[in-house]
Amino acid sequence: MNSGVKMTSFASTDAPLSRRAALRAATAAFAAGGGWLTPVADRLARAAETDPQRQPAQSIILLWLAGGPSQLETFDPHPGRRIAGETRAIDTAARGVQLAGDYPLLAEQMESLSVVRSMVSQEGDHERGTYLAQTGYRPDAATVHPSIGAICCHELPLAGAEIPRHISILPGAWPSRGGFLGPGYDPFTLGDPRQPVPDLLSQLRGERATRRVADLEVVDRAFARGRARQVDETLHRDLRARARTMMSSEQIKAFDVGDETAELRRRYGETPFGRGCLAARRLIEVGVRCVEVTLGGWDTHVDNHELHRGLAATLDPAFAALVGDLRERGLWSRTVVLCAGEFGRTPTINALAGRDHWPRGFSAVLGGGGLRGGQVVGSTDPEGKAAPSDPQRFPDMHATVLSALGIDPRRELISSAGRPLKLSEGTPIARLLSA
Repeated sequence: MNSGVKMTSFASTDAPLSRRAALRAATAAFAAGGGWLTPVADRLARAAETDPQRQPAQSIILLWLAGGPSQLETFDPHPGRRIAGETRAIDTAARGVQLAGDYPLLAEQMESLSVVRSMVSQEGDHERGTYLAQTGYRPDAATVHPSIGAICCHELPLAGAEIPRHISILPGAWPSRGGFLGPGYDPFTLGDPRQPVPDLLSQLRGERATRRVADLEVVDRAFARGRARQVDETLHRDLRARARTMMSSEQIKAFDVGDETAELRRRYGETPFGRGCLAARRLIEVGVRCVEVTLGGWDTHVDNHELHRGLAATLDPAFAALVGDLRERGLWSRTVVLCAGEFGRTPTINALAGRDHWPRGFSAVLGGGGLRGGQVVGSTDPEGKAAPSDPQRFPDMHATVLSALGIDPRRELISSAGRPLKLSEGTPIARLLSA
């Protein structure tokens, strides 16, 4: 595979390593590899040394709020202040942490989650802001950076997954990408999980299907004569092999949320986004490394409060049910959940009862994967004038998530342009990582 980046092969593994086994694997990698640890061996060895009983998280679920949600109507209300408009606040299960009043179900889960209220971005445009949020880098004409989901799939072991390890449900206008890691790290995309995944079942059966595959191999070999390098670069053989494996795998049942009880589906909400969150839980159970679920419609330049109330009716039950479901199934410690949009909304309300783009102090929520819950990082000015305290950037958020996954954010990859690039240029938020 020619993906434009120096690659490392990982053995598939489902069982966590003990401290002794991790160190033994690291030693073997050192001896066989000429003096350096593979990323997985290094990750396991460091985790085992610091806490023999604790394993790093294995997967990430990204709840992407496309369009830029208002921090004031979601995770950073300032009730009674001019900037709040008509928004009220409610207490949560975490002492001293309030959410906007339209999130009563999520409020019950806030001991498991933390809010970063001091997010800042250098980009106030949707496309550029989305790129920065997804990759931790500003757009660069010379390089297409991989999204955080692609990085996780590249750095973490395979875990026996026979279906794509990077999945995007209900993707928006600017979906995540594999970037210089190659198209093999682009997400597999699908719509409402109520519908079956298209083209998974072959129209042919038995001997006829076998003959069709054999005939295709003949055509492939003939086409490859004299142009083997060009054929290899298309990756079509690899993609076709993976597609055939997926079509015959029992793991495709993870896409079918209809297998769940009516009560659980009700908890998540009978909406495409709610079903997407339920599918995300099912997918990580079978070894998928990153699932991104998108809820659009947050670009509220007009009728901000009314639109946010409608969106909260979808986000609140789905997000809360996801947290509760992961905890009930013992998946919380091995799954990082991050909920964010590309920026926030202005403290001022415009003439159309809307809020405009605001990259200078907005919120993101994260938890799971051994991260501390019930915390608030940073604060915004109740008058909407001063810069937020303890500002955090998307690179910092990426570094935090990668650290929770046992991935060194300082590790460098070589891009297709020959440039060494760190997985993240940010600094992990120590307050969320500390025990």
